[in-house]
Amino acid sequence: MSRRMLCSIAFLACLTTLQAQKLYDEPYRPQVHFSPMTSWMNDPNGLVYIDNTYHMFFQYFPDSTVWGPMHWGHAVSKDLLHWKQEGIALYPDSLGYIFSGSVVIDSMNSSGFGTKAKKSMIAIFTQHDPAGEKAGTSFFQNQSIAYSLDNGIHWQKYNGNPVVKTPGLKDFRDPKVSWNAEQKKWIMVLAAGDRVMFYSSGNLIEWKKESEFGSGTGAHGGVWECPDLIPFVVDGKKIWLLIVSINPGALQGGSGTQYFTGEFDGHQFISNDTLTRWMDYGADNYAGVSFSNTGKEKIFLGWMSNWQYATKVPTVKWRSAMTIPRVLGLKKIGPHYFTTMTPVSMKPLGTSTKLSTGNKINLNVPYKIDFNIPDLHAFTFIFSNSLGQELRIGFDEDKNAFFIDRTKAGKSDFDPHFAVIHYAPRIAKSKKSKLTVILDKSSLELFADGGLTCMTEIFFPEQPLNEWRTEANTNLFNTIQIDQLKSIWTSP
Repeated sequence: MSRRMLCSIAFLACLTTLQAQKLYDEPYRPQVHFSPMTSWMNDPNGLVYIDNTYHMFFQYFPDSTVWGPMHWGHAVSKDLLHWKQEGIALYPDSLGYIFSGSVVIDSMNSSGFGTKAKKSMIAIFTQHDPAGEKAGTSFFQNQSIAYSLDNGIHWQKYNGNPVVKTPGLKDFRDPKVSWNAEQKKWIMVLAAGDRVMFYSSGNLIEWKKESEFGSGTGAHGGVWECPDLIPFVVDGKKIWLLIVSINPGALQGGSGTQYFTGEFDGHQFISNDTLTRWMDYGADNYAGVSFSNTGKEKIFLGWMSNWQYATKVPTVKWRSAMTIPRVLGLKKIGPHYFTTMTPVSMKPLGTSTKLSTGNKINLNVPYKIDFNIPDLHAFTFIFSNSLGQELRIGFDEDKNAFFIDRTKAGKSDFDPHFAVIHYAPRIAKSKKSKLTVILDKSSLELFADGGLTCMTEIFFPEQPLNEWRTEANTNLFNTIQIDQLKSIWTSP
């Protein structure tokens, strides 16, 4: 390759980086969270890891900044932080729009779509027929598959689609598929109105219904969506986590994600608890599921918005972002099992500054704060700007709850449900507490007590919230570490 050609390639790479930096420097544009270059995005789909690369597919409408005929967008990452948006992966066809679903790696070639040299990547997704919906039928949501032999760049839909037809339910969608090694079969968990259904298959093409779960259990203020079934080993015992999103009817109004723990024998899920629990007590973490093919480590990613106002938020060229990817776990406290979520390592994005007190300081957004509290009492952190707009987070000792207050955090006139205070119960029992806070241009994520209590909230200040101070006894915190984070839209 000539020197001139090498210089040309370097120039084009530099130009692309500069264009991305300009594009992602818009008002409210997240700097450490994935958002689409343009247009509408919602649920994460087909999260999968292969060949040292994380793939994120997502609900995408390229022609507008509000929901429309759904496609699958596609982005890839080496570290779960820096993302490169690829071309559209799946387009609507005669069977309908491409709704949510999952992707697995068919290592054994059980489907027959792969070759000896190429493992097939299999997408399982809902096809939503708008004509059937408009006609008033109950047969317009069915499950289809497609395969890729080049790691998700090009896809071929199966000629025999759909592979799972609706039994006559209007809401029959969002298949999440995983390999059950003990039973040596593929398991699909599928949202079906006010419950989930389990199917099994030996080849990802022919599916058999196994059982149902959820009627009369958990929250039922709206339709169940985006389920996920994940095994964990806790204190030597195998426990299954069943994640189910719901809209409306979540704890903070609108959409949210509940979960159940119990046993699964390859046929039926049996809950070991009657409590209704929420994975995230904020208003803006929905439709989250786990990456497949990651081994023992389970990584969770959610859509950072709420259907109450997702189509009305004051962004211009794009709408919605994803949460920070989170390491997902289970912890037993007394007789109950609780999820834990902690952010993936963000070391590639910044350097740290240690502070011994919570005095007022100025910082450039985005940043991450880690602090230890040897004896937890009431406190408030205030993130503000020169316009007087402020976001408050803290701990309410009387309620034994963490909170996020966005009543004065910026624009909120687009929806009456937005400017509120949300509370999250403290689950941990110890006096000690450790908190991590990630503040971006238009979002805050709070992880308390090793991720036993999590909150995710979006907000829209007219200037970045670059000032930070505390309202608490300064002796409350024994260490405070602040990591100034670099934008993920610059060269990693």
